[in-house]
Amino acid sequence: MNRTSFPENFVWGSATAAYQIEGAVDADGRTPSIWDTFSRTPGAVADGHTGDEACDHYHRWREDVDLIAGLGLRAYRFSVAWPRVIPGGDGPVNAAGLDFYDRLVDELCRRGIAPMVTLYHWDLPQSLEDRGGWPVRDTAEHFADYATAVHDRLGDRVASWLTLNEPWCSAYLGYGSGRHAPGRRDPAATFAAVHHLLLAHGLGTQALRAAGARSVGLALNPAVVRPVDPDSAADADAVRLIDGLHNRVFLDPVLGDGYPADMVTHMARFGGTPWLADGDEKTIAAPIDLLGLNYYSPTWVAARPGADGGDGTYPGSEGIEFTSPDLPHTSSGWPVDPSGLTELLRRVARDYPGVPLWITENGAAFEDRVVGDRVPDRDRIAYLDGHLRAVRAALDSGVDVRGYLLWSLLDNFEWAEGYHKRFGIVRVDYPTQRRILKDSAHWYRSVIRDNALPDPA
Repeated sequence: MNRTSFPENFVWGSATAAYQIEGAVDADGRTPSIWDTFSRTPGAVADGHTGDEACDHYHRWREDVDLIAGLGLRAYRFSVAWPRVIPGGDGPVNAAGLDFYDRLVDELCRRGIAPMVTLYHWDLPQSLEDRGGWPVRDTAEHFADYATAVHDRLGDRVASWLTLNEPWCSAYLGYGSGRHAPGRRDPAATFAAVHHLLLAHGLGTQALRAAGARSVGLALNPAVVRPVDPDSAADADAVRLIDGLHNRVFLDPVLGDGYPADMVTHMARFGGTPWLADGDEKTIAAPIDLLGLNYYSPTWVAARPGADGGDGTYPGSEGIEFTSPDLPHTSSGWPVDPSGLTELLRRVARDYPGVPLWITENGAAFEDRVVGDRVPDRDRIAYLDGHLRAVRAALDSGVDVRGYLLWSLLDNFEWAEGYHKRFGIVRVDYPTQRRILKDSAHWYRSVIRDNALPDPA
């Protein structure tokens, strides 16, 4: 390889999520998810937006597969909507809901595109939330049954499975800060949700293995946590706490080390670990074949008396301020720092060796403009180019990175931001549902074709 090329078998792809693109929220037996309920809660989502229609992918999937094939993507990561497959959360399987994914997988395979299925991308059936949601153990056990049902239908054609996407978001934003569905603010419930999400991963992995799955993993969003003042002992303590709450409390149990001792001590402030049963940590540590990493930007922290610690996102982090350095920012307000991706990949490879790594999400929202039939999104191209060079630097240092899945294929419903933030390399004109390839899509197609980045200008 030269300095801009990638390994011969490197996999290029893109990613989406069911609630963000599908629409058709009451079609063919689908029942409400927590995001259907949350988006209808006044003030929860920007301008009252919902995923009711989103990108109408449920009806326009053939057109979208044409886009995927036309871009030359080798893999397409999508999520399955639990409330389509098992509308009650547990109980009977809805064959009509699975028919949609059956058709999608068939067409992807016919076009030579490897489907990568994410089983849970935040759309918990509302019926399970009504019975306690992720803070209760039953939800994890129902997830394993759901995983089996999906594999029974799609497993003959799907080689790669991800159990969960970003359980950090599901637990901390859903039950800690309340900024995401289901909108609860309860520190004890937050840590119970962390555990039962991880238990769901372990039980789901076991269920998929028993059904014959060939490759199983999950997608985490670990953060590079940096001190504002590298010489401050107090800032170093803040880094240690946030690194534990954001990274180690997920990575350590999944990769066989159990819950970190300092995190168990920290959780004792909020009722301890009554949810931890004998054998749970062994279940959570079921061997995986790949670890997905979702990366957008690092996190900077400082010890500041009186700071709110992220407004409940990280229970027990009062006195820590989250800051934003003097760097370019995306329209989401996230600093652009590709070096953090290299740092993250090297750290995970060093601390948790032996597991192949994938970039399962990376991308950015910018204020795109339509100029005739073009969307000249230079900022996005620069962002992607910089982050792919960061992946290349990690490969140079021996990190085993197998593939890169760009977030996202389409502009879509961006959770609490509604339709205001556009992450896609394909623009969606929501009133008409017209798709327009942005300049970044043409750029990415050339990268895939050449298996290499263009020379710097």
